[in-house]
Amino acid sequence: MLRGEPYQARDPQLAADHARAQALLERYNATRHAEQALRAEILRELFEAVGDDVVVKPSFRCDYGSQISIGARTFVNYDCVMLDVARIRIGSDCQLGTAVQLVTATHPLEPEPRRQRWEGAQPINLGDNVWLGSGVIVCPGVSIGDDTVVGAGAVVTRDLPAGVLAYGTPARVQRQI
Repeated sequence: MLRGEPYQARDPQLAADHARAQALLERYNATRHAEQALRAEILRELFEAVGDDVVVKPSFRCDYGSQISIGARTFVNYDCVMLDVARIRIGSDCQLGTAVQLVTATHPLEPEPRRQRWEGAQPINLGDNVWLGSGVIVCPGVSIGDDTVVGAGAVVTRDLPAGVLAYGTPARVQRQI
């Protein structure tokens, strides 16, 4: 899985890693607003790396957590989903709107491997100072450059360069910023 090769999620080690993450998420999503220090502690345990002054509003969902790194001063709003079967790298000073989805998971197009529960994944990378509007979906294998803004509801199926405004389904560059 980590090498980008096909895998089966029912593997015992993956199942144990997933269960660990889900237990941490249950604790995290049950915290009260006044428990910011506890939230930060749980994120440090859940994520591969988390910078200073990161805010992730509950509810938050991910598969493993250990594949996610978030840079300093990044804000993740309510109801974000990060399917981190492959690495998800989020730069510093990013803003992710409500209900954003970062989806690294893929499945075979052929029916038989799907029936056998084979899966795949491709990493997602967000540069520094990226703003994803509410409801944005970032598909597997996508990179978004520094200072780029993606409009609400966009589906990002291809890489976006630095310093642009993109929106639509699929997301298309509309202009330089």
